[in-house]
Amino acid sequence: MIRTLATFAAALLLSSAALAQAYPNKVVKLVVPFAAGSGTDAVARITAQNLTDALGQQVIVDNKPGANGAIAAEFVARAAPDGYTLFMTTNTTHSANPSLMKKISYDPVKDFAPVSRMGNLPFMLVVNPDLPIKSVKDLIEYARKNPGKVSYGTGNSTGIVAGATFGLANKIELLHVPYKSTPPAMTDVMGGQVTMMFTDLASGIGNVKAGRMRALAVTTAKRSALVPDLPSMEEAGVPNFDLNSWNGVFAPAGTPAEIVARLNAELVKIVARPEVKDKLAQIGFDAFTSTPAELDAFVRSELVKWAKLVKDAGIEAE
Repeated sequence: MIRTLATFAAALLLSSAALAQAYPNKVVKLVVPFAAGSGTDAVARITAQNLTDALGQQVIVDNKPGANGAIAAEFVARAAPDGYTLFMTTNTTHSANPSLMKKISYDPVKDFAPVSRMGNLPFMLVVNPDLPIKSVKDLIEYARKNPGKVSYGTGNSTGIVAGATFGLANKIELLHVPYKSTPPAMTDVMGGQVTMMFTDLASGIGNVKAGRMRALAVTTAKRSALVPDLPSMEEAGVPNFDLNSWNGVFAPAGTPAEIVARLNAELVKIVARPEVKDKLAQIGFDAFTSTPAELDAFVRSELVKWAKLVKDAGIEAE
């Protein structure tokens, strides 16, 4: 009996090792919870291109926007745990949704196998450039003179929490206009249908440089090296304002450890390449990696952090 169990265990180890050695032998999907043109999508496409070369098998980006990222999260959580469905996501699905939504159909911890953090997506406050608003102070004064008429668009949880926090901190009435993703929200800011929004650098920096939106500040406690000319919100006169969006790669829970380790090793090597890091920096992404265990611990701590952010912003779950 003991010999039979030992033989069975050895066979399992061999089959697992063989699976990892053969991986991948077909197309790998990298699911993104936001639309094409979003910051996470831009990062995912650069990652997929480099991961294709590293794995010797095509990695394609599969955009599944909607429900604040929950549609994509549930899809990945229910996918086969074989390494062929991966998830590049953010704090929207894995930090904020459990506090923003009364009911979600996935568990950010139990339903996913962490692979690696990928970096941070710094956010900035932008407004329509035709408005007489050149600073955060101008925006606050404008909102006070136009109560209920200043709107902010959102395409993710960071934008939702940042907008509510900004309004509460400055005692101004803001109208929230939610979108499925960041690109359509930006389109309406540029078109004048929406006054302002908090958007990630990767999505918005091109339009800011082109003069289609005006950036007022970054949402982090200190200035970002990616946009050193922009003041932090604290410098701009809003104390204790520190919001950042993070980005990471996950697989469905139960994915073999050997495959997770392989993916982690390849992602670490990709991000360590100066040309890749520079390319990501050019689109406003601060790239770095982690071990799977570090990402797991980070997700657990961020769930607590974002629960407090949502509560402090006075946002009720919907």
